[in-house]
Amino acid sequence: MILLTGATGVIGSRLVPELLAAGHDVRCLVRDPKRLGANRVRVQLSLADLGDPRGLRHAVRGAETVIHLAATIRDQPPNRLEEINALGTYRLLRAAEQAGVKRFLFYSAIGASRHQRTRFFRSKALAEELVEASELETTIIAPSIVYDRDDRFVTTMRRLALLPMLPLSGPGRSSYEPIWALDAAKATVAALDAGPGRFELAGPEILTHAQIVRTIAEAAGRRRSLLHVPLPVVKSGLVWLRRLAGETAFATWEEAELMEVPMVAERGAADVRSLGVEPATMRSVLQGG
Repeated sequence: MILLTGATGVIGSRLVPELLAAGHDVRCLVRDPKRLGANRVRVQLSLADLGDPRGLRHAVRGAETVIHLAATIRDQPPNRLEEINALGTYRLLRAAEQAGVKRFLFYSAIGASRHQRTRFFRSKALAEELVEASELETTIIAPSIVYDRDDRFVTTMRRLALLPMLPLSGPGRSSYEPIWALDAAKATVAALDAGPGRFELAGPEILTHAQIVRTIAEAAGRRRSLLHVPLPVVKSGLVWLRRLAGETAFATWEEAELMEVPMVAERGAADVRSLGVEPATMRSVLQGG
């Protein structure tokens, strides 16, 4: 039995059917089973979240492996992202250790460090340290940007491309190796048979933030010039938007700031290929559906 957190996210929604197709029994830790779509009748459900120690103890009971995807890039009041990403990982680890789980796969991020400029990367670094210190057999999976054809970021960029000029926060020079969620999911399934270790999941090409935005717009049939918005202006605008719109804000400063942190793997796509996956380019994925 595999316990999966984050099953309704960008990677999780691709990973559930891949795990099932590989013959695994899957239990999903979810708050809203409806978000699993048709997969909700094909998996076991554990209705809890990372802030519920008792619920986590029930969720890991009988599981041999935990795949921990769940994370957030913005605060979810009353919980701050550090509580969800770091403390939530600690709670899940302790529950897994007490339940006799054998293996723990944790999704971190390329570039996670205690000294990073963003709270997200610092919280991921802390969680990664907790996982590495565990007595369980652990695997760290650190992806670059993970995207899908209709995820929130891609959808937002498509909508912004309807404007005469495409606004971009900052200079857009930070580099990434975007990897398709389906390729990440396939690599994760393969990692279950690879033993403990660390894998960096990266796509086959290095793209800057500006190039990513252009790729999304052009795949939607819209060629646009970029309007570079200075970061202080972006920060001020998003801070005020959050105050006015609350949790319905389409973006936060914490999310925008993530696009100022490069996420490039030391070995490029080598780890993905070592897991038997040939990653697709972003343009081919977005133009393919």
